[in-house]
Amino acid sequence: MQISRRALLALASATTALSLVGMPAFAQSKGTIGIAMPTQSSARWISDGNSMVEQFKAAGYDTDLQYAEDDIPNQLAQIENMITKGVNVLVIAAIDGTTLSNALENAAASGIKVIAYDRLIRDSANVDYYATFDNFKVGVQQAESLVKGLNERFPDSKPWNVELFGGSPDDNNAFFFYNGAMSVLQPMIDAGDIVIPSGQTGMDVVGTLRWDGAVAQARMDNLLSANYGDKQLHGALSPYDGLSIGILSSVKGVGYGSGDLPMPIVTGQDAEIPSVKSMIAGEQYSTVFKDTRTLAGVTVKMVDAILSGGEPEINDTSTYDNGVKVVPSYLLEPVSVDVSNYEEILVGSGYYTADQLK
Repeated sequence: MQISRRALLALASATTALSLVGMPAFAQSKGTIGIAMPTQSSARWISDGNSMVEQFKAAGYDTDLQYAEDDIPNQLAQIENMITKGVNVLVIAAIDGTTLSNALENAAASGIKVIAYDRLIRDSANVDYYATFDNFKVGVQQAESLVKGLNERFPDSKPWNVELFGGSPDDNNAFFFYNGAMSVLQPMIDAGDIVIPSGQTGMDVVGTLRWDGAVAQARMDNLLSANYGDKQLHGALSPYDGLSIGILSSVKGVGYGSGDLPMPIVTGQDAEIPSVKSMIAGEQYSTVFKDTRTLAGVTVKMVDAILSGGEPEINDTSTYDNGVKVVPSYLLEPVSVDVSNYEEILVGSGYYTADQLK
């Protein structure tokens, strides 16, 4: 039997239509979000990046995630490249919050909104929103935990000998952490309950550039050799787990944690796995947990509002003056963590599994 050309065309058309019925529908992307992160040397920033990519994808966005490995020119080049490629919004955790003004002018000229992520970008009018934690409260929690630990471990040793460590001076958050902590500690220093044997106070002296744990360790080595020949160190204010590990390495190197020389109380921040394990082992005393999943979620909602022509939800319009403007911000609550609650907070929330902390 012969089949006409018209019949063959009709059959082919029907077959194509049937095949299309079973094909999945591919949703069109709502846009591309440029995400500039400072470094992969900290587990915290890896977690931030992964959380944002996952949540932006779930919300229908493509992402361009770049890590600059704490190299300022590298981060600038990455941001400029994202602008050139035409991302819809920039989310930036700056290495140095004072170095991005020219790049952000280019972003503004291209109609690209900018969200400062966890670290405030300074000296630019072209920062539209800020998503972060209550950084002053982080410092308060660190100091309160330090005092709690001093009372527990050294109840009869007042005045307590304590040394202070600050974060990187080019990170605006470091000053909030330090000032929050000193709002608790300075009255105790004035009352004589806490002594700083080295005399080193103030961010210009105690700051640790790039949050470098090796720098913190070397500084603690020097503090111990110069000031603790006949004194015992009772505590160290540390604003970040990476510094805490360096500080602990230093004090263990001169015998703390062995014999009749108890470990000093050492604080931290970011609940990184090595520091949580250190807490479980009785070395680091505490940390401050900032759930990067929640911060990523806030950032995604901000982007959604911006790109739909709405106004992002904010809860602070007074705290974060970047030198040019007060940046509208959303502040999340940090949580102080020690051996008494790490399972509930870190494992119970699904942030870590129990096996990861063994």
